[in-house]
Amino acid sequence: MKTIVVLSDTHRNLAPLEKIHGVLSECDLILHLGDLASDAAGLLREWPEKTYVLAGNNDFFGGERELVLDVEDRRIFACHGHLYGVRTGTERLAAAARERGCDIALYGHTHEAETHEEGGVLVANPGCMTRFSPRQTYCYLVVAGKKAVATIVDVR
Repeated sequence: MKTIVVLSDTHRNLAPLEKIHGVLSECDLILHLGDLASDAAGLLREWPEKTYVLAGNNDFFGGERELVLDVEDRRIFACHGHLYGVRTGTERLAAAARERGCDIALYGHTHEAETHEEGGVLVANPGCMTRFSPRQTYCYLVVAGKKAVATIVDVR
């Protein structure tokens, strides 16, 4: 079993990251899906072996554009989402995941936390951690063999 903390759209609001420090220290992987990738500098310093950072539409330095990870018996496609038009739906994102042989797709950009199944792909958006958002959320993804469960967690 592997546990993954998925973050996105922190936009220089680091206080929520401090609140979930215990969760971050105990999980197996940390994925920051961009906007702002530079916010993950502390995560990379503290947990370089388990932290992955992706670039969003507001990230001009650092971060990968896309990432594919094999975790247990699942394959994860991660990106910020803006290049796949996620504001109008996740069909293109799910198709991109399937093209890469992935059955989990993680994205941010919309600031709206949600999980659903689309065409055989588990799709999850952790939401955002901006101080202007009514909810500050992250996604706690548990992968055990072929089973995967994505849970949206409120930081407050």
